[in-house]
Amino acid sequence: MIEVDLKIKPNYYNLYKDRNFPLILEKGIEGEWKLQEEGSIINLLDQEDEYVGRGYYGIQNKGIGWILTNKENEKIEERFFQKKLITALNKRKDFFYNENTTCFRVFNSIGDGIGGLSIDYYNDYFLFNWYSEGIYSFRNIIYKIFKKLVYYKGIYQKKRFDDNGKYIDDDDFVMGQRGEFPLTVKENGVEIAVDLNDGPMVGFFLDQREVRKTLMNKYSLNKEVLNTFSYTGIFSVFAALGGAKSTTSVDLANRSLEKTKEQFELNEINPEKNHIIVEDIFEYFSYAEKKSLKYDVVILDPPSFAKSKNFIFKADKNYGILIKNSLKIIKDKGLIIASTNMEKMDIQKFKDHIKEALNKMKKNYKIIEEFRLPDDFKINDSYPEGNYLKVLFIEVY
Repeated sequence: MIEVDLKIKPNYYNLYKDRNFPLILEKGIEGEWKLQEEGSIINLLDQEDEYVGRGYYGIQNKGIGWILTNKENEKIEERFFQKKLITALNKRKDFFYNENTTCFRVFNSIGDGIGGLSIDYYNDYFLFNWYSEGIYSFRNIIYKIFKKLVYYKGIYQKKRFDDNGKYIDDDDFVMGQRGEFPLTVKENGVEIAVDLNDGPMVGFFLDQREVRKTLMNKYSLNKEVLNTFSYTGIFSVFAALGGAKSTTSVDLANRSLEKTKEQFELNEINPEKNHIIVEDIFEYFSYAEKKSLKYDVVILDPPSFAKSKNFIFKADKNYGILIKNSLKIIKDKGLIIASTNMEKMDIQKFKDHIKEALNKMKKNYKIIEEFRLPDDFKINDSYPEGNYLKVLFIEVY
């Protein structure tokens, strides 16, 4: 295995030596350097050649790798990965015995000590997410250890890296027995259909578990609910099971229609009171306003970036537009559930976007619930950006 020494620029000392920042930034590296092979071991040194940390080279988002240890004598080898995996599994021990929730995160990247890797559990199947070629180069060691630590029916993987920014779409099966998809899992007693071998997504996002539970138990009864960017309609399922008078699921993707029907049928939900619309959400906002449609609850859970025929949406630039459109079709004392997973937009900036939009529309509001990542999504205090999920329940009047 290739191992290289790289020096940190003096103005980055505090970031790495005092804060223990785990992401290796290219702009923080001194001089000209070149690494041919992702997965190479990087030893970070200061200007006096004193040891700072050890990690691997792997291009992911804004970084070129992750620091995995600050212990000079700790090697990135089998024993290292085994210790990290055992620790993570022990932290989720109670989740494995919860019959009402059979899907959760087992390993959460740098929050569990290995940046670039996450592992999810789906009812005796495990899904590995590899976010760079660098961490993927360690797959054989990690799989060898992991299969000795857990009982599994099958293991699948997603290679979430490519030079052109596109998902590497091939057979995601790794080992064990192949699953029969859709596979049914449970979240807080609700049944959800997932497919671990159908492109980059599986059918829903595990990080919204507590948000969906709260919607179902506290804010759905006798409500008319609009679910925007609805994907497979899971928020609508929880709202319907919580006693919603009606739900409307809107998404631009054609496959959202059949996927949402699948989730409704699995939970024996009456389709007559739960509408599925394939349309650009901004066009639907205009339609709803013209028809004087009003909703008690509007769910806004957009991707960080989305492109339609007439508009390019970026969460950090355009979230206020979603709020303004929602206000035109929400009832008095209605509820907006505003969510974003954009890592670079922190919670305060997110709240500022919402406040600005509400003030421009001359609306009073109160944030009545706030959610970040759930317990199984462990975070690293030295990397607050990793706590990417931000969800606000906003009462407007």
